[in-house]
Amino acid sequence: MLQESLITNRASTKDCFGDSETFPRRERIEPVPESDGFSWRFWEKRRLVVALLAFFGFFNVYALRVNLSVAVVAMTEPIEVELENGTTVYVPEFDWSPQTKGLVLSSFFYGYLLTQLPGGWLASKIGGHRMFAIGVGATSLLTLFTPPLAHISTGLLVAVRVVEGLFEGVTYPCIHAVWSVWCPSGERARLASFAFSGSYVGTVVSLPVAAYLAQYTGWPGIFYVSGIFGLVWTTIWWLVVKESPERDSHITAAELKYIQESRGCSRGVRRHPWRAMLSSGPVWAIVAAHFSENWGFYTLLTFLPTFMQDAFGFSTSSSGWSSAVPYLAMSITLQVSGLLADYLLSLNRLSVTSVRRLFTCGAFLAQTVFMLGAAYSSSPSSCIACLTLAVGLGGFAWSGFSVNHLDIAPPHASVLMGVSNTVATLPGIVSPALAGAIVTDKSPDQWRIVFFISSAIYLSGAALYGALCSGNRQPWVVEVEGDATFDTDGASSSYDNKALDRSSEM
Repeated sequence: MLQESLITNRASTKDCFGDSETFPRRERIEPVPESDGFSWRFWEKRRLVVALLAFFGFFNVYALRVNLSVAVVAMTEPIEVELENGTTVYVPEFDWSPQTKGLVLSSFFYGYLLTQLPGGWLASKIGGHRMFAIGVGATSLLTLFTPPLAHISTGLLVAVRVVEGLFEGVTYPCIHAVWSVWCPSGERARLASFAFSGSYVGTVVSLPVAAYLAQYTGWPGIFYVSGIFGLVWTTIWWLVVKESPERDSHITAAELKYIQESRGCSRGVRRHPWRAMLSSGPVWAIVAAHFSENWGFYTLLTFLPTFMQDAFGFSTSSSGWSSAVPYLAMSITLQVSGLLADYLLSLNRLSVTSVRRLFTCGAFLAQTVFMLGAAYSSSPSSCIACLTLAVGLGGFAWSGFSVNHLDIAPPHASVLMGVSNTVATLPGIVSPALAGAIVTDKSPDQWRIVFFISSAIYLSGAALYGALCSGNRQPWVVEVEGDATFDTDGASSSYDNKALDRSSEM
């Protein structure tokens, strides 16, 4: 029954990854059918359950990533120590130089860089849902071992952060493999943006919570709490989320039919046209935009607590709260921008290319202005306001370039996300090290240079994306039809899913 349903679906969309001439330059986005519209009973829509759990997955991804940004402030603050002769002195628990601190903070990204492409490739072959769980779960487990290893040596702390990065590196490419089978084409921006916003909500919650944990339980508590929460989420995702709608026994026939018809072709065994992909202008437009957004984001994510302490004398707890505000704005704008992008496309007045360009380039230009404003702010309130706008408006960029992979090459989206996120991980390595080398005496002039660099990169990203981007499926997109993908849910070629029988009859 499944095979007949898929053959019917393939027949109706047989050219969807073939000759590009069968597609108009302006892709039409179909509205959600009335029978499958959104309602407050979101749990009845399995794609919304997947999106919600993906949201909390990225919440954990960033909670596990930013915990060290706050912990390092507490780890290097002077604490009261009583010597053997009874004298009380104040010395830091970890007496690190700015260069060592930059190495510790950037070490995560050395591992994170290496698994983007392998993660995207494996996700396209075997499905992304299990790899997503493994990435978050393994990182959570390693996080629990971070405090004892840090006490043994700085080298072991750097090593465990590198390995954490290796596992977490698969998460972003894997989620695009999930969306390629679960996400209807008319809901790409809203569902992907909602899931990605979990990253920023995770940052918003983690920064102040980590600051309080450091104050009341000691800095090791930061790692223990984030690690346990990550393991709890991994268990839930593993049990609930299936590789595809066809494998979900709880999906309704109406939702299954809607997803199958809207997403286009069913999944098959794929080959990736590497030469064509890597020489494609629209691909490099996404890469440039992803790199530019991540440069400013990682700079602030890594050093904002330290900057607030250096520039305005904030305490650990105060810097945690102030550092969370920009990411709260980002999490809100992501929700608005995703809905707005899909709404504009549903009107059929703007092409996909125009919407992606408008959201991405407009956000980058605004971020350039407000990052420069932060560089010249003379008070904590004005600085936080500028940084809030600079980071928050990035939500519109994410509703542009971050779903663009699915526009131009749906079957290769996970690999393309691996490519763009590989390059976009370089700022996580270079930016903290560069900032650590620039800010040697904690002066405002040195921090200003850091903001100047971020502004210049935002501006360059806007220019490159505006010139090269596209929202059309590319002529090099291929999908080789074959047997069902590797069964990571433990099912055979026949599925226990009554919705398949009903959907094939509708």
